[in-house]
Amino acid sequence: MRKLMLPAIGLILLLLIGRSVLYARNLRPLHPEDETRTVIVIPPGASTRQIGELLEEKEVIRSAKAFRRFAVKQGIDEQLQAGSFVLMPSMSIEEVCAALTAGIAQEAVVTIPEGLTVSEIDALLAEKELIAPGDLIACAQTCDFSSFDFLPESSEVAQRGGRVEGYLYPDTYFVVTTDFSVKAFLDRLLSTFQARVTDGVMKEEQTDRSLREIVTMASLIEKETRTNEERPVVSGILWKRYDEGMGLGVDAAVRYIVEKPRAALTQEDLDIDSPYNLRRYRGLTPGPIANPGIRSIEAALHPQESDYYYYLHGTDGVIRYAATNDEHNANKARYLR
Repeated sequence: MRKLMLPAIGLILLLLIGRSVLYARNLRPLHPEDETRTVIVIPPGASTRQIGELLEEKEVIRSAKAFRRFAVKQGIDEQLQAGSFVLMPSMSIEEVCAALTAGIAQEAVVTIPEGLTVSEIDALLAEKELIAPGDLIACAQTCDFSSFDFLPESSEVAQRGGRVEGYLYPDTYFVVTTDFSVKAFLDRLLSTFQARVTDGVMKEEQTDRSLREIVTMASLIEKETRTNEERPVVSGILWKRYDEGMGLGVDAAVRYIVEKPRAALTQEDLDIDSPYNLRRYRGLTPGPIANPGIRSIEAALHPQESDYYYYLHGTDGVIRYAATNDEHNANKARYLR
């Protein structure tokens, strides 16, 4: 009997050792060299098991079971908090648990949508409590950005957005919440613009138009269109009117200068004497009216030819094009009810 028991005990010991080795392995980072940031949203009320399964599914940890076992063993399974966290595959389970129990991430996620203005980016950062309201606007107007030689002269553009309006690249950025620097953040957005646009899509383009013209037109396209399919068509219309010396009539530019992004424009607004009023002044605005996304920049670079000179979005949200002013007026009467 004793001879039979010894192999069984040995097998059990081997299994226990194997499980311990596997557990210790699963506590280690999934990919020690991979610092790709992943935004993980832990929903309120999620159990330790559900959190572990989410982390494994998102390829942040090796094993959901090892995560749950560690949390229970450390007595922190009831301390894991809900919220958004920036985690990396280079983190061990112990480090992941530390972030989730602290309730804050080392970094915050800041997504700059296409078409925001400097003022709106300022409001977005203030809402995230990264800055005091007005800090980013003040820096845009007064900070030294001379190292970015693609920016226009400050005398050419509206004071409200400074030289950087239009050149802050919309994207998702990860920022350290402690010691957040407005200037450093704006430098990052400008550097990304430089990499993606001036050294990117613009580098191989054969065009007689200046960067200021392209970005300014792209900002108008960004505010005037709702889908990627519309962008090149509207681009073709606006460039054709521009080249033929016709007024562009883009009311989004008036909204920019009177700072009414959504409120109804009054006749006084539409009569404002400003080069940003494209009902009164021909050509482009002195500078961009928003920070356009890459699809609008590409549309400005590659306009689609058509017979159209006019367009409008009906109350149903659908865009209608017209080749003549009479057709355009008919579209107004029919679709702007």
